[in-house]
Amino acid sequence: MGYPSLQACITDLEKHGHLIRIKEEVDPYLQMAAIHLRVFEHQGPAILFENVKGSKFPAVSNLFGTLERSRFIFRDTLDKIKILVNLKSDPIKAIKHPFKYANVALTALSALPLKVGSNAPINFGRCHISDLPQIVNWPKDGGPFVTMPQVYTEDADKPGIMNANLGMYRIQMAGNDYVLNEEAGLHYQLHRGIGVHQTKANAKGLPLKVSIFVSGPPSHPVAAVMPLPEGLSEMTFAGALGSRRFRYFYDKDGFCISADADFVITGTVMPHENKPEGPFGDHLGYYSLKHPFPLLKVHNVYHRKDATWSFTVVGRPPQEDTSFGALIHDITGSAIPKEIPGLHAVNAVDAAGVHPLLFAVGSERYTPYSDERKPQEILTIANHILGSGQLSLAKYLFIAAKEDDPKLNVNNIGEFLKHILQRIDLTRDLHFYTKTTIDTLDYSGSGLNSGSKVALAVAGGIKRELWNELPAGFNLPRPFETYKIVMPGILAVEVPKNIKHSDAPLIFEILEEHLKDAELDGLPLMVLCDDAVFAAKNLDNFVWVTFTRSNPSHDIYGINSFTENKHWGCKGPLIIDARIKPHHAPVLERDPAVEKLVDKMGEQGGALYGVI
Repeated sequence: MGYPSLQACITDLEKHGHLIRIKEEVDPYLQMAAIHLRVFEHQGPAILFENVKGSKFPAVSNLFGTLERSRFIFRDTLDKIKILVNLKSDPIKAIKHPFKYANVALTALSALPLKVGSNAPINFGRCHISDLPQIVNWPKDGGPFVTMPQVYTEDADKPGIMNANLGMYRIQMAGNDYVLNEEAGLHYQLHRGIGVHQTKANAKGLPLKVSIFVSGPPSHPVAAVMPLPEGLSEMTFAGALGSRRFRYFYDKDGFCISADADFVITGTVMPHENKPEGPFGDHLGYYSLKHPFPLLKVHNVYHRKDATWSFTVVGRPPQEDTSFGALIHDITGSAIPKEIPGLHAVNAVDAAGVHPLLFAVGSERYTPYSDERKPQEILTIANHILGSGQLSLAKYLFIAAKEDDPKLNVNNIGEFLKHILQRIDLTRDLHFYTKTTIDTLDYSGSGLNSGSKVALAVAGGIKRELWNELPAGFNLPRPFETYKIVMPGILAVEVPKNIKHSDAPLIFEILEEHLKDAELDGLPLMVLCDDAVFAAKNLDNFVWVTFTRSNPSHDIYGINSFTENKHWGCKGPLIIDARIKPHHAPVLERDPAVEKLVDKMGEQGGALYGVI
């Protein structure tokens, strides 16, 4: 739908029953986030908070809370966009079928950014950072954050909008050591386009000009999170998705201003100027801690007449950004595998926090003349995956050969793990990458951005029948008294809390001494955890605990393990130590008092009655 503004989208959503208004005054400190979380959990509508305590501006959240609502918002353009992205990865189709794709090509051309005069809606007024809704999502957050920003920067070597980057990087508006209304924190992770721009500006000794667009037509935030093919501008994509050209101008200080945004914050980042940013409750389900990040010196805050602040809440998946991911997959699902020869499917597992765990299916065709099937081509594909953009932030990559089961689905956690565990050769199929980069938000590693990876590559027939239940006579030594089957072939083992994490080698020695001669072929994976009942309750819990709380090089053990010519393997079960370690970040927990307030709001009727 070609919405000219966020307000037009809100009106359309409300007309069709996709949005509720909350007229009561709501506190931006924890209460708005708590309402959002409840509504999202119930797959509820978008929420317009009309009366935000301490701010004259209303706020909206959960716009993209379900894939169905996202499809509704972009109902007129989504199919064309899918074809456009597909053509970018396979342009020969347009040559072979020029008339079939002519309309899509015209859509792309007509979506080129449009420079307009400064008498645009965004130039209605100015305000301060402190005038904006000061939304704090989690109790230990370092202050209020912009959680749905579109951060715009340009290339110092190739200035202009067509070479610019538009990304979604959180902004800390206040707290810590920031001077209120004059400074803000700019947080971005590895493999982000803004990092390239800052590096080039630093090399020239120039300040990096940053424009932060908030709200505006819904196609704009979607463009900011899209993993677009190289050479496809986010602003052009926003125009094509929204069926309305991205309109912009430059202010008197040379900052690019989105004409249709509701708010624009402009500022500069000077070379090597940092201040502590965080903590912040993040999408792995833990806090990202306080660290030095680039310091943004604020110049201006623009707003339109009827401005509405857009925000979201992130936390342990699923959250609204899960729905964002579903929309991205809906648009680009067929394009990503085409970037890597032999790759048929890849899934960054949302329940595990996205970056910690990847499932993939690739072709295994290197030696079709050989009777022995083993991982060869899929190892090449694995290396390519772990060297590709944000996929390279993964810690665990499970990759299977398509030829062993053409119907294998990377989105079915249980079936995919079963396929791997039935076939894996633990003496051969584990391949480690040590002292490398992992997700900035992942604290399971050896330091910020630092950790390890492991690829588990499996090809060939079924080697074992997995245990559905523990056989009679199976037991573990004391102090391991609580353990539960998670799914066939996986056992969650609870480690008593009084055992120190530094004693992990000793724990393993006790287990190995007890199990080294046991027949355990049906149990290829054991996971040490803090709460076996929680970990085994469902697969979402299992993958979240296992893959967010372990660093492969440090936390993987094996019964009867060996190292041969620098290759590590084991003859018995693989053991992953997935306990929370002292250096890990705290788990996100909600404030009980705020939860009670939200309970009352749901009980007393009004907009939330029947929704939460």
